[in-house]
Amino acid sequence: MKNSIKIFLFTLSLFMVFGLLAHVLKSEAKQILEAPQYIDFNKDWKFSQDSIFSKSISIEVPHVPRIEPLVVNDQWQGVMWYKKEFEHYSQGEEKLFLKFEGVMHESEVWLNEQYVKHHKGGYLPFTIDISNHLREGKNSVKVKVKNTDNPVIPPGKPLRDLDFNYYGGIYRDVKLITKNNVYISDPILTNKIGGGGILVHFSEITDVSAKCEINIHAVNESSKEKELYAEIILRDPDGKTLLQKSDVVSVKSKSDHGLSISFNIDKPKLWGTSSPYLHTLTTKLYSNDQIVDSVTQKVGIRKIEMNSEGFFLNEKKMYIRGTNRHQEYPYVGYAISNAANYRDAVKIKQAGFDFVRLSHYPQDESFLDACDELGLLVMNAIPGWQFYQEGEFENNSFKDIRDMVRRDRNHPSIVFWETSLNESGMTEEYMIKANKILKEELPFPDTYSAGWIDHPSFDLYIPARQHSKPPNYWMDYDKEGRKVFIAEYGDWEYYAQNAGFNQKAFKDLKEEERTSRQLREHGEKRLLQQALNFQEAANSNRQGENTIGHANWVMFDYNRGYSDDLEASGISDIFRIPKFTFYFYQSQRPPNESVKFRGLDIGGPMVKIANYWNRDSPTEVKVYSNCSEVALYLNGGLIAKKVPEKDKYSSHLKHPPFIFKIPKYVP
Repeated sequence: MKNSIKIFLFTLSLFMVFGLLAHVLKSEAKQILEAPQYIDFNKDWKFSQDSIFSKSISIEVPHVPRIEPLVVNDQWQGVMWYKKEFEHYSQGEEKLFLKFEGVMHESEVWLNEQYVKHHKGGYLPFTIDISNHLREGKNSVKVKVKNTDNPVIPPGKPLRDLDFNYYGGIYRDVKLITKNNVYISDPILTNKIGGGGILVHFSEITDVSAKCEINIHAVNESSKEKELYAEIILRDPDGKTLLQKSDVVSVKSKSDHGLSISFNIDKPKLWGTSSPYLHTLTTKLYSNDQIVDSVTQKVGIRKIEMNSEGFFLNEKKMYIRGTNRHQEYPYVGYAISNAANYRDAVKIKQAGFDFVRLSHYPQDESFLDACDELGLLVMNAIPGWQFYQEGEFENNSFKDIRDMVRRDRNHPSIVFWETSLNESGMTEEYMIKANKILKEELPFPDTYSAGWIDHPSFDLYIPARQHSKPPNYWMDYDKEGRKVFIAEYGDWEYYAQNAGFNQKAFKDLKEEERTSRQLREHGEKRLLQQALNFQEAANSNRQGENTIGHANWVMFDYNRGYSDDLEASGISDIFRIPKFTFYFYQSQRPPNESVKFRGLDIGGPMVKIANYWNRDSPTEVKVYSNCSEVALYLNGGLIAKKVPEKDKYSSHLKHPPFIFKIPKYVP
């Protein structure tokens, strides 16, 4: 009996010990998140035009302060307020961050009525560490937003004089991020030159191998010294996995440290415009052998090089076919979904382009994600247009360069960084410092800057076609070792006959049937003229020996602050419906060039009859195609079979249009 009692008491004590141990482990586990939490913070906001929210409405972001008319001639500007209540219950010593992807263009943030942040700039994100401002249970965040003219916030120019509209509001996503107190930093919040977050760079790239270098910035905000190391898992498109670890380092409490991982990849699958292979990179941070943070992103391995011979992608010379894009949509301005950004990228690729210039500001990161997936090369750009001012404006512009690079540096699609205030009278000191900042942030041989002024601090000269004079424009540009990319063409030179930079003095210059600014409703004669203008300019651009490519102006019609009509030189209208010019560009893509994207086959052979065929239609019928022969039929009867015929408008085009002459109109 006594032995039975002893056994019972011993067993009970074991249960108590194991129970206590389990409780300790459970408590410890509560403080260690298995992975960071990213909570969609877009819903359940209140919007008001007064700080006490006396007349508020319930909204979701992305949000614009007012639904605008199709033609925006009096955009709303002023002060607006956003407020959101949410609940929070502590899980231990976690860190919480509030990330705004885009607020136009000056914002002040309060958390639980405590002032926490003032941010200037509407095109780049900002993150706030709110860990010390939260309380158990109900919390509130309030944001004051101003989109009034401000000469110290790029682009700086008053809206009434600006060539685009910047709208207002919290117009991109908001996220609430929860992490452990040992974590991988946010590169913009951390503000470390050439560091912060995760920086990925590939070098020594061939078909046989590639070198990968990854730098990870780890922060220890716990009360104890920690043993930290990082582990990366790189999966190629076929699922092949590569695992690497960094060295273990001791990081003191309230301190930070950089971790580096370098390795070689055998037979890498290279990212390109027709084969945009993306790898999945997962970076895990370990503290005392426990995972404390994990970040997954898409990366691409590609070799870009620009030299005296031209531009090379994966050691193949290419002439870049591109366009420009404004991120504006009808009625809602910039407040568009990630899906709408993706759709724009798809339409640019469908139009036959392999490149897009972001005019004239950094655009939503979801658009860059789409470019990565589609194989669209990108010229990223800081905010700026025909305005420059020394002092605070200049310093804010320098900050834009750093923030843009820190946000976007791991996107394989970005090949050029426009560290230039577009069409602005920058000082030499500004240009030198701007490009020094870029090289500090990305100190690699394949980091290429671009500027509209022909200054040696820029790696690439990017004038608009109208910045030179007809008939040669940039065909004769010849500076040893220097390349030109024609960043804009097809519009202004056909609109105001080289009126220069005075874009407001246009009333007496417009020739309706000559301009490239044609709305879809203007009819086929004028739409065919627009297409011919772009064709002539594209053909001319290809004759410059030092020109590595060009980008037409512009992909989609858009609104301007200074004008009471749409800028209609888009090859698609503001609703994204194609004009004839869209199909001209589509025909310039080789028929054997295509890419698959989420079930879509983009590219391949194409044909388009650029004619409505009604009683008022021209009987000389133009057909755009990248095929070697086209046969045209009318009511089942063969009109003719044609091969391409070159003329003065198509002497340097690989796929000139096909011209058919029909004796008379037949329904």
